[in-house]
Amino acid sequence: MTTTDAHPLRELLPEGRVFDDVDVLEAHRRDRATFCPSGTPSVLVRARSTEDVATTLRWANENRVPVVPQGARSGLSGAANALDGCILLSLEKMDRILEIDVEEQIAVVQPGVINGVLAAAVAEHGLFYPPDPGSRDISTIGGNVATNAGGMCCVKYGVTGDFVRGLEVVLADGRVMRTGRRTAKGVAGYDLTHLIVGSEGTLGVVTEVTVALRPAAARPLTAVAFFPTVADAARTVAGYLGKGHRPSVLEFMDRPTVLAVQKIADLGFPDGMAGMLLVQSDRGEAAPAELAAFEEVARSFDAAEVIVADDPAEGELLMQARRLVGDAHEHLGLALLVDDVCVPRRHLVDLVEGLGRIADQHGVRVLCAGHAGDGNMHPVVAFDSDDEAETARAHQAFDAIMALGLELGGTITGEHGVGHLKRRWLGEELDEPALWTQRAIKNALDPNNILNPGRVLP
Repeated sequence: MTTTDAHPLRELLPEGRVFDDVDVLEAHRRDRATFCPSGTPSVLVRARSTEDVATTLRWANENRVPVVPQGARSGLSGAANALDGCILLSLEKMDRILEIDVEEQIAVVQPGVINGVLAAAVAEHGLFYPPDPGSRDISTIGGNVATNAGGMCCVKYGVTGDFVRGLEVVLADGRVMRTGRRTAKGVAGYDLTHLIVGSEGTLGVVTEVTVALRPAAARPLTAVAFFPTVADAARTVAGYLGKGHRPSVLEFMDRPTVLAVQKIADLGFPDGMAGMLLVQSDRGEAAPAELAAFEEVARSFDAAEVIVADDPAEGELLMQARRLVGDAHEHLGLALLVDDVCVPRRHLVDLVEGLGRIADQHGVRVLCAGHAGDGNMHPVVAFDSDDEAETARAHQAFDAIMALGLELGGTITGEHGVGHLKRRWLGEELDEPALWTQRAIKNALDPNNILNPGRVLP
């Protein structure tokens, strides 16, 4: 194996924390985003304690060395990609659940805890951690906090930030700050907790998270509806929620996405449909009525078929189909530009119909699935990266989708974050005073610009 010269952090950190083997650095250079640059790091630090993080940042700040925090590197915006000469600061080994307080209904965890592991652990105590991104089996709580990740249950329960009560954060100069509280309420001072949530490692490094929990929900009842057009599916979403219903899940998949999933899992879905909605209710005895109301609305918008899964196991299989979307994309054998726009639900029809026009205009494939219940859709541009002309058209299509989302009164990202991929588009979404304010906050907390520089802000 080839190594670089011994890094000064070896003298400051305990043994087994600092790695400069070329193969190790290469394996940690990037997250799962495509077409985002990744540089050559100088060293990888695998932190195991808050003090490891503090020591690393203190040295980096004194020596003006950039630091890129990393979790599971499952992100889709390039925020965890290496910069030339940077320190990669991995929090994966800080993976302990420190406390589950059943009476207060909170958990205290380190940032490297896997989302699904936390959910399973609290379930053993009759509790529920709702935020459940599609990557829940591999993504970490720290990464979820960094991007304010959402998930399937957002339509009813909200995103990661809605469940973060408090944080331990190491600032750029190595000082350790605690934000928030353990109590159900608390409004003393500025809301520093939710300033850090979604900041993608640019304002501080999270080393501990206190999350709120809920009592375990009833086992959900699931239904699926198939539509002759994607517009009919989108109209059903707005119509159903507009009647005051609040399912625990309301997901969308278009025909190309369903076909991609069926290549890796035999779902038995009908041929000829253009769009599919997957809905769940966890309201116990009220769930059948809630799904009956969904069926009524869906049929009023020409649903070709509506199936209610009486067996919870069958319902879980339907949910698994939605969770397989990411794997199905990878099996297409094409390059992917994964988008993440969120629009008002009344404009879902305009979005999904606009995606078809964009695909036709630029001569590329656009697949779409997403959290229809909160307007957060994930269009994916699939293309042959060996074809320069097609690659150029794919990037143009990606930009056109971003522009369409903003035109419809939406936002450039609902949960994946800005990272490197969408920096330019943040400048399009925010007005000048908002950009000035965000830059002022960054300069105040990180005056030497060592924390994930060049990410988020244009």
